[in-house]
Amino acid sequence: GTPRGAGFYSREECHIDVPRLARFAGATFVHAEATGIDTVNKKVILKDRPPISYDILSVNLGITPKQNPKTQSSLVTPVKPIEKFAVKWESLLQRVVEANENQKFQIAVVGGGAGGVELCLSMQARIKKELNSKNKGVDHISFTLFTSTSVLLPTHTKRVQSICAKLLKERKINVNFSSRVVEIEGSTLKIENGSTFDFNECIWCTQAGAQQWLETTGLALDSGFIAVKDTLESVNTENVFACGDVASVLPYPRPKAGVFAVRQGPPLFENLRRALLGQELLPFKPQSSNLALIGTGDPNECILSRGPFAFISKSNWQMKDWIDRKWMSQYTTLLPFDKMLKPIISIPSVALNDEEAISIVKEASMRCGGCGSKIGQSVLTNVLQQIKPNLVRNENILTGLDTPDDCAVIKVGDQLTCHTVDFFRSNCSDPYIFGIIAANHALSDCHAMGVQAQTALAIAVVPYAKESIVQETLFQMMSGICYSLKESDCALIGGHSCEGIEMALGFAVNGVVSQNKKLLLKSGLQPENLLILTKPIGTGTLFAADMRGKAKGVWISNAIRSMCKSNHSASKILVDNHVTACTDVTGFGLVGHLFEMCKASSVSVELWMDEIPVLEGASECIKQGVFSSLQPQNIRLRRAIKNQQHASTHELFPLLFDPQTAGGLLFGVPPQYSDRCITLLQELGYHQCAVVGKVLSHRIQEDDECISCSF
Repeated sequence: GTPRGAGFYSREECHIDVPRLARFAGATFVHAEATGIDTVNKKVILKDRPPISYDILSVNLGITPKQNPKTQSSLVTPVKPIEKFAVKWESLLQRVVEANENQKFQIAVVGGGAGGVELCLSMQARIKKELNSKNKGVDHISFTLFTSTSVLLPTHTKRVQSICAKLLKERKINVNFSSRVVEIEGSTLKIENGSTFDFNECIWCTQAGAQQWLETTGLALDSGFIAVKDTLESVNTENVFACGDVASVLPYPRPKAGVFAVRQGPPLFENLRRALLGQELLPFKPQSSNLALIGTGDPNECILSRGPFAFISKSNWQMKDWIDRKWMSQYTTLLPFDKMLKPIISIPSVALNDEEAISIVKEASMRCGGCGSKIGQSVLTNVLQQIKPNLVRNENILTGLDTPDDCAVIKVGDQLTCHTVDFFRSNCSDPYIFGIIAANHALSDCHAMGVQAQTALAIAVVPYAKESIVQETLFQMMSGICYSLKESDCALIGGHSCEGIEMALGFAVNGVVSQNKKLLLKSGLQPENLLILTKPIGTGTLFAADMRGKAKGVWISNAIRSMCKSNHSASKILVDNHVTACTDVTGFGLVGHLFEMCKASSVSVELWMDEIPVLEGASECIKQGVFSSLQPQNIRLRRAIKNQQHASTHELFPLLFDPQTAGGLLFGVPPQYSDRCITLLQELGYHQCAVVGKVLSHRIQEDDECISCSF
């Protein structure tokens, strides 16, 4: 955290991309906050989602600085968890840099251990560097360190304490010894001895503490930390292990430091494997001493300490940098992410003569999930044409295969009912999140037509596994489904389940058109309408890159957040705000679905390339040449673009054909109502909604060229 604070490393350089690492390891990644452990029923309690069952549990929660309720304040920034501190540090740095040079700016750092001292020195160095780059003075910035002890770094040698005291004095950092902060009121620290200190910013870096909820688990604790044997297994709960700072290895007490935590990895792995196999666990003895390298914010000054030996030099920083980078590389650059794809179909021994067939079999593991697993539009159209003579005609079918729309509309007496079906393989490993995404995607056809979805039937495919795992996976999937359906006030009334190679979900959704309510069709676009897209595009290329280990975890997390955002709220505002036509942007991509609207409405449109909202990382993925397996079929619709040669020069041109899973709504609205629609959508959480084009005129010609791209 401190080298990052000093500006030596980028965020990416000092973070392990856990989602990417999990995919590489073939592990399911669940991004959720743990709030408890039910050791009786063997469940991990999570915030805002169902608990997860376990057979064997390994806990590595890390630590948080100890704070009593009176010292917790929105004006105080704890250094742990480090991710939250990193975000706050950047905004804090901005505030400091923009502060009035004529007014004193007081920064308090609470904690006189190695972490507090290193952080204080590093922050001061970074702030000084930033101010100098802007030709600003630094005299108005003041740092004050508070420690409850009579010396700095009490667990280190006197030599280290002396070096640090000298550095702090040279850099004009004030140190208040024996000054335990007992309360914070507004922007004032209250010290145990009765004195006070007014601050502008306060960083909290005191002795480590564990999460308080561990006290409710029934696990034996040692000063709040999980008490474990030398096998790293809980002293009172079988098959629960703990490691890192949250663990207290009773036979071998050690300081809370990363140098001890990282050594626990190999023995933990071995004992988890042995526990699964029912074998005897092996004891582990940690190292008795360690090398400490304390940064100062200056690459020319780094403190080395081991036993009684300590000195400060530039070479110490070079060694620290080398050690840190080497360790990080084991989980980042040195891993063969390009070899992540494993074939799910074996090539038969019988010789294949068809080159295309051979290619398809070899690349089976690269076929996308989500809506990227759909059959291409041209193939689907050709098949439907072939079966057309065999279709049963029914005068009650208002929209169906002859006049396709997002839902089939059937007249039943005086009532109009809507019907839609959807099914695809999973594009993420978390069954709960997949349940939400798949249900959102299926419901979206009703949302696009302004229809209230009434009921849903589900079909679930669960990967082969032992019964308890199948049950847990199905429970998580169904919990996600129920969350999504409840959000849209749609009832789950039944379904079917089976086992298969990988997770998949399908739905048959039925809706009813409310009386006196306009049904939104693809065919209603009118000249001068503006086109609004409610969500960013890019899920196809992002998840194709994720399969290949080429996508950052934060990109995938943002994409999942977008896919988990239901179109239900957006749908509710459409009819009341003069929307003329609507569809949802899914498997055929933005151009594919816009083309359907243009053909149905007999209009031509202009698409504003620079206004199209795009998910973070999507443009980087297409620059790497990574596309969804459905992309080649979708891109055949480039024939719909009039100025194709010009349009193809735009860097985001390939994204026009990117298949979307649980994508947004695309609708037309008279220009006088567009601002209101955008305002309402943003208030509902569709923060990247945008006007992406306009309808030009009615078309008479029958050719497919109906879209012009401008930028």
